[in-house]
Amino acid sequence: MSVPALDLQEVGVRVAGGPVLLHDITWQVRPGEQWALLGPNGAGKSTLLSLAGAVRHPTTGTADVLGRRLGRTDMRELREQVGVVDPALRMPARMSVLDVVLTGATGTVLPLPERYTAADHERARMLLDRLGMTPLADREIGACSHGERARTRLARALVPDPPLLLLDEPATGLDLPSRATLLATLDDVAAVHPDLAIVLVSHHLEELPATTSHALLLRAGQIVAVGAADEVLTDEPLSQCFGLPLVVRREHGRWSVVARRD
Repeated sequence: MSVPALDLQEVGVRVAGGPVLLHDITWQVRPGEQWALLGPNGAGKSTLLSLAGAVRHPTTGTADVLGRRLGRTDMRELREQVGVVDPALRMPARMSVLDVVLTGATGTVLPLPERYTAADHERARMLLDRLGMTPLADREIGACSHGERARTRLARALVPDPPLLLLDEPATGLDLPSRATLLATLDDVAAVHPDLAIVLVSHHLEELPATTSHALLLRAGQIVAVGAADEVLTDEPLSQCFGLPLVVRREHGRWSVVARRD
């Protein structure tokens, strides 16, 4: 893509008769960039992700997703071009891992075999192999661990080969080994798909892949800091974002943070 995967200009979102959820957000995500979207509860992260996923319109300003202006394009058709990893995705327990992954081709919860092409089947199996899930292809998803389900959701989101991938707290509920496996997998995805734009929402720096290149910090619906990860994911911006004096460290490509004790 020559245009930004995501281009928000002075965007605001207000609930009818209610509060303002986002204030004057200007943000660009370009192909090949891996963004972290961080902030405390109620900061507006989910609202911002809903704009990026073409789920809602802005109240003010303009929002372009994959070069198409929200409010002037078919939102349902646009959503088919955006990969979404959401831990809340319902996966019927008796469905096989492969069948869950294939639903990514149609963006449905239940399988629609008559709509899958040979290319869909080939890509689904290729992604399972790349994510180390081939031995589990025929296992019922209900019998899979939290980590295996997380990788299944990721494979499902990648089936349509989207130019934009949104991950909404993908490490939620994972234990330490499963989280480490997922983060390594996300690093591999970024390496294999160098033009893929990625936005990952999290509360925790420890859940960010090493390939994270940029970050946006959000508090009370407003941008606290935005830019290169090495500049944004530092003590002062994060302390301002979370309202707590913090000390940030980065070792072996991973970030960690602790509260400063004076």
